Amino acid sequence: MKLQFKLLILACTGLWALCNCNVLFAQVTDRNIDEIKAESLLRAQRGAYPLGGLDVEDVQKGLALIKTRSPDEWAQAWIHVADQYVEQAKTAKDPQAASQLYKRAWRLYYFGQWPAPTSKGKQVAYEKALNAYLQYAKSFDPPLELVKIPFEGKEITGYLRLPKNMKAPVPLVFAVNGLDSRKETVFESYSEILPKGVAVFVTDGPGTGQAPVKVSPNAERMLSACIDYLIQRKEIDAKRIIFSGVSFGAYWGAKMAIVEKSRLLGSVAQSPPVDQTFSSEFVAKKLSTPEYLFDYLPASLNVYEGVSNLEQLLAFAPKMSLKAQGLLDKPTTQMLVLAGAKDSQVLLSDVQMLMSSGDRPKDFWVNPQGGHLGREVKGWTDPVIFSKVIIPWELRLLENSGWTPLTP
Repeated sequence: MKLQFKLLILACTGLWALCNCNVLFAQVTDRNIDEIKAESLLRAQRGAYPLGGLDVEDVQKGLALIKTRSPDEWAQAWIHVADQYVEQAKTAKDPQAASQLYKRAWRLYYFGQWPAPTSKGKQVAYEKALNAYLQYAKSFDPPLELVKIPFEGKEITGYLRLPKNMKAPVPLVFAVNGLDSRKETVFESYSEILPKGVAVFVTDGPGTGQAPVKVSPNAERMLSACIDYLIQRKEIDAKRIIFSGVSFGAYWGAKMAIVEKSRLLGSVAQSPPVDQTFSSEFVAKKLSTPEYLFDYLPASLNVYEGVSNLEQLLAFAPKMSLKAQGLLDKPTTQMLVLAGAKDSQVLLSDVQMLMSSGDRPKDFWVNPQGGHLGREVKGWTDPVIFSKVIIPWELRLLENSGWTPLTP
């Protein structure tokens, strides 16, 4: 029997009730504005996602301007705080000082559009975030190259950084973001691999940021088009490309490890949803997780093709299952799979299913105390996981392929 769902929106209480009493009853709650403000400040003080890198004083200023749950009011508050740093940067005499001011503004604008630019105000914040990031990137050494790849009458926007002191075609990490992160945040995470002699290319995953397509069962074609482009670049070693994805990006990491097995040396999947995480029951359940700051439902609706309400989301999401697509038993490239045992957004059983599928052993890192992405409030934070687990694995994989890293 096909499940039928009805959505009742009780705007005055912030309660979403999803019900067909014969088959399912679940209540989906989200934080009210006071709870959002309190949790945001707490995460800023801890340096926790999605407020990592934000100055606590800036966060206090932004939160003081917010009185309601209006997305445009939210965006305008962070724009107001960030604009001041942009104005300071424009008149700064020291280029490095200006760069840091733009970086500070970028992080604030980015939080102003979080978790997705779903209103006019949040779209303005997102555009300002893009502009501020590119201004900040003018100080990068090695430099950032803005890449535009023609794709189905549109274009894919990406960033490429090539390591200094190149003497031959270099290996490359091709990274994509998750549901509410962006290519800019992923790019920051991978900056420390450049001095080793590894290039980095990032683009927004399907349905996010500047991606030209929404999430669908064949949206990985956009990522394959990026590989088409990258292997034509003479500076890049086409035999040493590693894909890397976080959260929803880890779904693409798992899928690309299969469909692009012949063109990828390896793939990293950090908390990959592959099957039951896309079930209608789990999608409905996880919309209430306090691990997510707020607006999980709007962020989810924003990424899928042809989806604009909860009922459509619950009907569409199961199509994304790699098991349903008949892919999980197919051969894969070498993989690193990461997870947190206490993840409320991706089922650990999905990770275990991925680990036990395919034709070859996979490397597995699981934090028994970790939540989504394996992260903790202290200790195994996002930057630590990248620095201590992901990047070392990628470097070992490259060295095992016969590549020699640059030495300081």
